[in-house]
Amino acid sequence: MSEEYVRARVHVAGKVQGVAYRANTEETAKRRGVNGWVRNMEDGRVEAVFEGSPRTVESMIGWCHTGSPHAEVESVDVEYEEPRSADGFHVRWSG
Repeated sequence: MSEEYVRARVHVAGKVQGVAYRANTEETAKRRGVNGWVRNMEDGRVEAVFEGSPRTVESMIGWCHTGSPHAEVESVDVEYEEPRSADGFHVRWSG
């Protein structure tokens, strides 16, 4: 994993669908200059991929523990992967 550019895949469980979690994630990531995507999963979790500097990616992971104002986050699982040069940040279709 590069010290200058990292990638983290995050799975967030709890009351995280139907509470604007994805929209708030997208807004926060764009404001912080983080690339990647976010989507709802069929099992009720939210999945997100964050790419950027270690500091900004870690800030997004920390943000996920609270998320949108109406979310009730139970757990946040993180896996680090090789960066893939994501461009921008967007909401993906559920999967």
